[in-house]
Amino acid sequence: MTQTKIFLAGATGAIGSVLAPLLVDAGYAVYGSTRRAERASALEAQDVAPVVVDVFDAAALASALKRIAPDVVIHQLTDLPRDLDPARMAEAVVRNARVRSEGTRNLVAGSLAAGCGRLIAQSIAWAYAPGPKPLKEEQPLDVTADDARGITVRGVAALEALALDTPGLTGTVLRYGQLYGPGTSTPTPRGATPVHVEAAAWAALLAVQRDGHGIYNIAEESPELSTEKAGRELGWHAALRWPAEVLK
Repeated sequence: MTQTKIFLAGATGAIGSVLAPLLVDAGYAVYGSTRRAERASALEAQDVAPVVVDVFDAAALASALKRIAPDVVIHQLTDLPRDLDPARMAEAVVRNARVRSEGTRNLVAGSLAAGCGRLIAQSIAWAYAPGPKPLKEEQPLDVTADDARGITVRGVAALEALALDTPGLTGTVLRYGQLYGPGTSTPTPRGATPVHVEAAAWAALLAVQRDGHGIYNIAEESPELSTEKAGRELGWHAALRWPAEVLK
C-alpha cells in the first residue's frame, strides 16, 4: 500500500518539530523542510526526509515539490526570534508577514505545479476585528489595524486568501492561539487565547485525517474564542498531547 506523502514546511519550528513525529507515527511519509542544512540530521532522527530549501527561493521550492509530489502540503512556516525577544520583534513582524504573503504564494504555486491540491496552513487566532464574543471563524479580521498589528493581520489575511481562494486548491486554515509548552517562548499559558504546542500539532494531523476544509480556531476554550467548530468537524480538543495512545 502506497504511503500518503506529506510535505511539512517548517518542520523544525515549534509546531513542526512536534507534528513531524506525530505524522510519522500515524503512517505518513513525511518530507520536512528547513532553511538550515545543520538541522537535517535532527529530521532524519525523526524518520523525516529532510528538504533544505528557502521558501523565498521559488524555483528551488517548486523543484523540491515536483520531485516529492506530495499528497498534502502543511504550512507551519514562521520567522520569529527565539523566545520572542522584544528587542527583535519589530523587525520580525515584517519578516513574518513576508513569510505569510510571499512565502505562502510560492508554496501554493509550487504545490499546484507538483499536482498537489491540498494545503493546511498555520494562522493565528488573535487577528480578529473587535466583535461579539466568543469570536467565531466567520467574523472578520482586523485588516485596518495600525502599526505592527496591521502588518501582522494583513500578512495573515494574505495567507488565508491564498489557502482558501486559490482555484484548484482545497485549503484548511488553523487559527492557533498563543503557543505555550516545550520549544515555545513560555512553559505556561499566556494571553487570552492560549494553546499547548502539542495540541496545536494535533490539529494539523486531524485536519489531514478528517479532511477538514475551511477555517478553524485552535485554542483553549474561553469567553474570548469559540473552538466548537474544530471539536465538531475535526474531533479536536485542547487536552490532546504527544505521545498519543490513540495512534498505537
